[in-house]
Amino acid sequence: RLFKFFLNMADKIIVNSKAMQKEFQKVLDLKSVLIYNPIENKKIIQEKSKRKIKIKFFQKKYLNILTIGRLVKQKDHLTLIKSLEFIDTNINYRLLIIGSGEEKEKIQNIIKGKNLSNKVKIIKFQDNIYPYIKYADIFVLTSKYEGLPNVLIECLALKKIIISTNCKTGPSEILKGGKFGKLIKVGEYKKLGQVISNIKYNLNYHNQIAKKGHKSIYRFDYQENCKKYLREIKKIL
Repeated sequence: RLFKFFLNMADKIIVNSKAMQKEFQKVLDLKSVLIYNPIENKKIIQEKSKRKIKIKFFQKKYLNILTIGRLVKQKDHLTLIKSLEFIDTNINYRLLIIGSGEEKEKIQNIIKGKNLSNKVKIIKFQDNIYPYIKYADIFVLTSKYEGLPNVLIECLALKKIIISTNCKTGPSEILKGGKFGKLIKVGEYKKLGQVISNIKYNLNYHNQIAKKGHKSIYRFDYQENCKKYLREIKKIL
């Protein structure tokens, strides 16, 4: 009630996903305007992705898996780590986790306990994540919930194969219900391992899906979405 009281005082409510817009209407009976998170220009992202990175953890002989996000319970890195034992044993993979947070020590202990230290590496968040996305074969998001995860949009910009949990809110909307990437249930680690294996054996097919997803990022164009913000502001001035 308190949340609704203060929102009712606003001249305009802007949300960043259709799912959130529906929630505001259904739960709070409030109308809102949808404007997607604007991301950097596609050309800028591609240029930044060409910069060299020092880490040699990713190599062509491996299936290179990447996840980026704060090391907190919301991101559920445990599901990703648990999924690794369900990857086909013939697949030589490497998992790079980029992020920092309160769960780091716990995650590191789990990695050591499962004897995965030679296959899984954690590094702190990077100012330029695009080269890491570029060199990865698969990007995985295992969040329990999100708003509108920009990292998935950035992966689309770099034509990256994506696996994401179908959590509230955002991933399904970004990936068009699974048209531009694989969606799995939250916490479904066995399925995740199987999906990773399937992608490895069908890389060409999934790369074609990633290219289709790349064509859809006009929805998140920086200039267009900034113009939408300006139009809405002008309406209440």
